[in-house]
Amino acid sequence: MLRNILLATVCGLALGGAAVAQDIPRLEKQGTAAQLFVHDKPFLMLGGELGNSTASDPAHLATHWPVLTKAGLNTVLAPVEWDQIEPQQGRFDFSVIDAVIEQARANNTKLVLLWFGAWKNSMSTYAPAWIKHDSKTYSRARDENGVAQDILSAFDKDNLDADKKAFAALLAHLKTVDRDHTVVMIQIENEIGMLPSARDHSAEADKAFKAPVPPALMTAVQQRKGDLTPELKALWDANGNKTKGTWAEVFGDAPQGREVFQAWGYAVFTNELTLAGKAAYPLPMYVNAALNAPGKLPGQYPSAGPLPHLFDIWKIGAPAVDFLAIDSYWPDFVGWARKFRRDDNPLFVPEANHAGRPEAAANAFFVFGELDAMGFSPFSIEDLPDNDPLIGAYAVLDQLTPLMIEHQGKTGKARTMRGFKPPIAYDGTVDQTPQSFNLGSYRFTVTFVDPWTPKDKQTPANHGGLIIQTGKDEFIVAGTGVTVTFADASGKAQVGMEQVIEGGYKDGLFLEGRWLNGDQTHQGRHLRLPPGQSGIQRLKLYRYD
Repeated sequence: MLRNILLATVCGLALGGAAVAQDIPRLEKQGTAAQLFVHDKPFLMLGGELGNSTASDPAHLATHWPVLTKAGLNTVLAPVEWDQIEPQQGRFDFSVIDAVIEQARANNTKLVLLWFGAWKNSMSTYAPAWIKHDSKTYSRARDENGVAQDILSAFDKDNLDADKKAFAALLAHLKTVDRDHTVVMIQIENEIGMLPSARDHSAEADKAFKAPVPPALMTAVQQRKGDLTPELKALWDANGNKTKGTWAEVFGDAPQGREVFQAWGYAVFTNELTLAGKAAYPLPMYVNAALNAPGKLPGQYPSAGPLPHLFDIWKIGAPAVDFLAIDSYWPDFVGWARKFRRDDNPLFVPEANHAGRPEAAANAFFVFGELDAMGFSPFSIEDLPDNDPLIGAYAVLDQLTPLMIEHQGKTGKARTMRGFKPPIAYDGTVDQTPQSFNLGSYRFTVTFVDPWTPKDKQTPANHGGLIIQTGKDEFIVAGTGVTVTFADASGKAQVGMEQVIEGGYKDGLFLEGRWLNGDQTHQGRHLRLPPGQSGIQRLKLYRYD
């Protein structure tokens, strides 16, 4: 079994410690938000993730840059394949990744590299051939019937050592060749999870499952008792709140208890990998999660990944990992994104469903405006259709980036930025209920059904936006398909629209377009951003009796 990782190894977010050179991409706190700094300036990622094999051939990747450029990306997420960079044990070939970096640099685009190492979507198909053919040295995980899976065991030290050496070699190479910091962040593995059982039943895993729960974990669980996720607290309570014992004694031997054990194994493995990579080159690093479907048990979905109900285990077991990220393919994007945004976990969306989804633009406005996201990225971005709504949304968000960065991390009455998007249930039901909130001394209400578009010609699920308070009575509103009305938060006065101007930003300055009034504002009753396009409007309000 892997050695226990003490809590003091590394603290949560790597927020630019003294040991880190200040020009290396890093995370820094602003209020409750964590911001990615690139070239010593905050940077919001308007991203897209490439298909799994697109970057494996530089000539093939080169054909996709016109689409990526048209999409308005400033960041591309690109896989790095273990089997491609270490075809023979200890002999590395970085020519492909060097070519990818050169192409990104030539196109003025940053990279997030995805390490497809021991696991990709649970499986170990990206492991080199010399590992695949030596299951005696490099143990496979087994299901509850003892059948070997094409999944490397997280409890085998040989698997960890091999992955660590390759990962550290990659980071050391990046430190040497990427002097201008084209690569800004690293994803560790991809959608880790155990299938088709809740936990690994290999010999090493069985031995670890029968051993006592590591004291470091139990100490941390006791310290977090009041703040544990409800799922973990329920498991612990159901088994008597034991402070010592085997995994089955402390968390139970049902699938949910086995998942906790497996999550610890993955977290500790990932922490070791992260430490090895950061020792070579301390870029920000994260782990991404494949979401669990409602009503499914661990093993029926990829068990033990960095899911919200397992955040405590992952945060305790992998403190060197900077944050846990969401890969979202379920309809309930709003609900899931909220779960991944915590005080100890900033939001990044490396896979926001497939490129071309019509709700992507609204989802992007929502996460940047409401959840202080550091980035948003649909999958298979090279397949983005011409004139996709995301292109217009990214153009607007690019203009608003300096403003959004300035207003991130504020809470309570000091909050100056909000985002909005209709929640969608797992079965696709759209909650079109208007949403209300206060900014400054005003109460805003946002509706998602456009009053001037026939209902059968609009899709409220694709509507959303954000609002930023830029002065006492002044606001910037951006998005698509939303209508905004206003009131005095105290209820003591009437509120009117002094001015609404359509426009955009350049070099941080608002450039005026049409002055909107009359029919465009329903005679001063509301601000409207029509469906089917993304826009920016500057709003000034006033009070009267």
